Amino acid sequence: MAFRFLSPRRAFLAALFVLCLAGRADALELKPFKDDLFAYPATLSTGDGGAYTVIDYREMRDINQRDEVPEKRVHPQYTDTGVRKAQQDLMLKTDAGDVRHIAVGKTQGAALIVLYLHGQGGSRKQGIDDFTFGGNFNRLKNLMAGNGGLYLSPDFPDFGDKGAAQVAALIDHYAEQSPGAKIFVACGSMGGALCWKLAARNDTGRRINGLLLLGSLWDESFLASPAFRRHVPVFFGQGSHDVVFPVANQEAFFRSIIARSKAYPYPTRFVRFETGTHGTPIRMVDWRGTLNWMLSKAP
Repeated sequence: MAFRFLSPRRAFLAALFVLCLAGRADALELKPFKDDLFAYPATLSTGDGGAYTVIDYREMRDINQRDEVPEKRVHPQYTDTGVRKAQQDLMLKTDAGDVRHIAVGKTQGAALIVLYLHGQGGSRKQGIDDFTFGGNFNRLKNLMAGNGGLYLSPDFPDFGDKGAAQVAALIDHYAEQSPGAKIFVACGSMGGALCWKLAARNDTGRRINGLLLLGSLWDESFLASPAFRRHVPVFFGQGSHDVVFPVANQEAFFRSIIARSKAYPYPTRFVRFETGTHGTPIRMVDWRGTLNWMLSKAP
């Protein structure tokens, strides 16, 4: 048998490849929490090599049957309010200003960190309400508390540079408390403006590990951001009947990300909720499935 010796450079690249595979194999995977109740309804179609999915959303089933009081209180089986024991309403003083926020889970030594940034007219309380949005925030809280993670829902003054600076300071603080944690930022509606600003910053753009845009907007500047260069995974959830941010615009932006990454496919997914409206993705996103996918792809 003939032996072929690799050059030092090829040997280094081969070793790096093996280490990357090993790292992905050891990636954290969130344990189930009420997966049967929160599973997506039927898939109507797929595209873009499986990255694009159309889901059969129906208001009568997914709101009226799921909620005890439609849009205000979900049926009890969708929630577990024992997680409130792990919930704290806190204030962090930073150079960018005081940041009031609610934390659920481990404020030190967390395995992962998830932030939710609300939209226009919201507050830190939206992201921790156990009963609205079909109990989906309660599920996220339980997933974080049950997997050694940390969930943060902050207030911020605006959707511009000041708001971004305060959220960045919040991320910086908790990243230092949990240096091994992957950090994922979910943005609802207008909160997406902050998602894109965080991706563009030199500090957070090099620190965050995933973005979730839920009924939100697009920003072409992302394609030149530090986060894009690092191939930070991006998830889009959009209702097909969203009149605030039209689905066609967000789909076009999603495909522009794919088009920019032919040599090394960009980790992005798009879930379209057919007949869904502006708030549908926040109600319907499968937090566990999406975060597990992001954990497997995170830089």
